[in-house]
Amino acid sequence: MRPCPPGAARAGRALPSVAAALVLVLMLLVIVRLPWAGDLGMHAATVQRLRHSLLHPGNPLVDADTTSPYYSPWMLLLGCLARVTGLPVFHVLRVGALVGLGLLATGVWRYVRTLSAHRAAPALAFLSLVLLWGPLLFNWSGFLGLNSLALTVAYPSVLALGLSFHFWAWLTRALRAGAGWGGWLGLGALWALILLCHQFTGVVASLGALATVIAARPGRAEWPRLGAAAALGLVLLWVWPYYDFFALFAAGADLEAIHRSLYGHLAGRFGLVLLGVAALGARWRRDRRDPLVLFFLLGVVVFAAGGLTGHYSWGRALPAALIPAQLAAALEAVSAGRRAVRAGWACLLGAALLVGAWTQVGTVGYVTGRDALPGPVAAKYRTPWAGYHWITPWVRYGDVVMARTMASRQIPAYGAYTVAPGYPDVFLPSAGAREAAERRYFSEGSRGSGGSGAAAVRRGVLREYGVRWVVGGRGDAEPWLRRVAGGPGGQVLYEVVR
Repeated sequence: MRPCPPGAARAGRALPSVAAALVLVLMLLVIVRLPWAGDLGMHAATVQRLRHSLLHPGNPLVDADTTSPYYSPWMLLLGCLARVTGLPVFHVLRVGALVGLGLLATGVWRYVRTLSAHRAAPALAFLSLVLLWGPLLFNWSGFLGLNSLALTVAYPSVLALGLSFHFWAWLTRALRAGAGWGGWLGLGALWALILLCHQFTGVVASLGALATVIAARPGRAEWPRLGAAAALGLVLLWVWPYYDFFALFAAGADLEAIHRSLYGHLAGRFGLVLLGVAALGARWRRDRRDPLVLFFLLGVVVFAAGGLTGHYSWGRALPAALIPAQLAAALEAVSAGRRAVRAGWACLLGAALLVGAWTQVGTVGYVTGRDALPGPVAAKYRTPWAGYHWITPWVRYGDVVMARTMASRQIPAYGAYTVAPGYPDVFLPSAGAREAAERRYFSEGSRGSGGSGAAAVRRGVLREYGVRWVVGGRGDAEPWLRRVAGGPGGQVLYEVVR
């Protein structure tokens, strides 16, 4: 085989770096726009509560004095930033998104450097993590697909993933070169921080750490330090004052129902990752204790166990299988044996990345808007939520709003409370009663005249929860409601007339 010209070889090495840089620039522009979808309202509401009370923030969504797993060390820091600077909450979330993206990019670089010295490896790995998914668009917190990352970049899950990559890199180096007691205790503290910031990502981080330790086969001198690190991490989890971490193990059935969809359409969502599975097979043939192979196997076991036992929330451990496979696909393109083999892997990876990029190309619309996109690209764009800023001239911090579930996922971001939480809340004993009250109020069967028994029930719900506002449609008008403003999609803000 004729050798590549030096210029062509340099260009080939530079291409992944240029592409990865473009992805990062795209994400920075996305942060400027900060598209709204999913849990962004929950995180904004958490910052709102901490801005007003660092010590006793209460439930982030409803007017109740309960703890919440969303009060993590990271959100506490963002709450302090909002309190000290006076910045609007969504500006604070943009700052958090910048930090999370920076930790993710540098964490991937540091961890991949422990696996390969090739200059192009970190950039290829980053591209694989965001593009090597499947032909069906898939968005979920804790999953690093480009579109998912764009919608969740301000979430604690992105920060936790970035910290996880740093954690694995630090742990790998500690096991290889040795570390003092201080270094190991620092690892234990970092492990606890990840778990407190995003519990599901903490499980992924833990599986990656376990795989790293098994692959390294530490000697007797390391085991006391490993034990001390684990013990410190557990103590920090136990003493965290904002919520009982270990109570999360008793989460209810609502959590399982939400995650059941993670077990559907696996081939469409993650089919391109099969290239990485093949790469893991090649790595396993070379080294039966390869850390990426062990990491993948642990992730598959947990994910499969969740599906078989009905613990569908365990499906959130799926990144523990996806991440090592995606990294392996990138590393085979630069680390496989002969040049011809590497070239073959590079061609396959390049084709897969192009397919993944086309699947997620609609992400560009979060920067440009739909109207600026060509027709085929616009067809892949998913419109973000509009938000409820239109109610803020009237609804004040701490006011209680009666609203349906989708509105309840966004309204608390602006400081108000809703009657029922928009998301499952394992620490809210009254969640079921609140959801039932919301259903009773908006039930079509309860409609009637102002003096009817059904109307009395609805007014009783408003009095019970101290409701001052109702967000509904035109058909939700009642004699005791005064129309105040209209919003997108025919929504109406009503004031409850006392």
